[in-house]
Amino acid sequence: MLLLGRPTAVVSLVSFLGAYATPVPSPNLQQLLRVPAGSPQQVFRDPPFTPGHRDPYDHKVDSVGENLHPLPYRNGDGSSVMGPQNKDRQRQNPDLMRPPSTDHGSMANMRWSFADSHTRIEEGGWTRQTTIRELPTSRELAGVNMRLDDGVIRELHWHTEAEWAYVLAGRVRVTALDPDGGSFMDDLDEGDLWYFPAGHPHSLQGLSPNGTEFLLIFDNGHFSEESTFLLTDWLAHTPKAVLAENFRLQPETFKSIPTSEKYIFQGSRPGSIDHEKPRGFRQSKTRFTHRMHEQNPLQTSGGRVRITDSTNFPVSKTVAAAHLEIQPGALREMHWHPNADEWTYFKKGRARVTIFAAEGNARTFDYMAGDVGIVPRNMGHFIENLSDDEPVEVLELFRADRFQDFSLFQWLGETPRRMVAEHIFASNPEAAARFLQNIEGAEKDPIKDTA
Repeated sequence: MLLLGRPTAVVSLVSFLGAYATPVPSPNLQQLLRVPAGSPQQVFRDPPFTPGHRDPYDHKVDSVGENLHPLPYRNGDGSSVMGPQNKDRQRQNPDLMRPPSTDHGSMANMRWSFADSHTRIEEGGWTRQTTIRELPTSRELAGVNMRLDDGVIRELHWHTEAEWAYVLAGRVRVTALDPDGGSFMDDLDEGDLWYFPAGHPHSLQGLSPNGTEFLLIFDNGHFSEESTFLLTDWLAHTPKAVLAENFRLQPETFKSIPTSEKYIFQGSRPGSIDHEKPRGFRQSKTRFTHRMHEQNPLQTSGGRVRITDSTNFPVSKTVAAAHLEIQPGALREMHWHPNADEWTYFKKGRARVTIFAAEGNARTFDYMAGDVGIVPRNMGHFIENLSDDEPVEVLELFRADRFQDFSLFQWLGETPRRMVAEHIFASNPEAAARFLQNIEGAEKDPIKDTA
């Protein structure tokens, strides 16, 4: 039985392979329609999502790029929809309206969009979150999308959870204090990261004319942005006599302090870091920031990969990350992660993902920019670029100190040839020979060019 998306059975290689359509490139729709009827090359008789459409291999369909209206027709089965329809949602999620024939079972939902999250609007900024409350399968990590205009401050605060962040746009200043009293300040740009361990006090401020926007990741799916420990909230709920004793001042000094939290508010534009450093500033020995996009990427046949974890960003003990650029026509190869659930954020493009959960369970989801995906640990999956023109840019995030994955291609290439053939092609020696020749060498290629 599958409980909330977690398998209880042993994963079978044969069922793993059976959960996926044949990973061959999808021809352009117009090219398919030009194939003469009756031609041996013809797979599609009619346009996708129509009664006459036939595709026994479950190719991808970019319903957004092709401006198609998905309907529940598949290889002669299904029918039209007579009731009300949310056509925009259907177009964004074609594999929910017409799942591949390999989908099976009752896997829990693994997709959410920040567009569906409640937005908290503040002075000069806003925030919205995706946690276990929005996406029940998001158990290990929670995400917050936040925007700060120029000079706007996310007030001095700390969390019960560790905070990892990726700058989506603009420029931001971060400040922090370590347990030994060392201070840290840095200015970050798009593609840069920060990480503050649980309980470490810090602040954020938007810089540049347009300020900043960033993605925050917390190492607990139950995290709530509303439960942050805020400086002004604490002071407002402490007797003024105690504040006077703590800071060695008269109680009336505190009569005009805020009566509630400020959270996000417009501040003055800061000067340079050197100008802003307080007297007695002692530089922290801990580096809380990292330039992810300055890493030399791993060049694959279909894109580029950057991995940031505790091996190259030592402070980040509970969050590991990979940044992927998947080119048109490319595939993030079939793989799984043994050490943590994958929490995926789609920054650009459109993608198809099938998740294999053992016991014959598999389900396909479609993602766009701003969407979040979950893949529980050890579940096989891929990420396929739906577009023939636009790359997919995605962050894979894990509650772990190290990034780990297993490549199906590499595993089979390193397994005795006889065993592989008898598992998959026992009745077809010719197909076995072609397959074994193709996997010889067992080189891992995380993003594959499928052309």
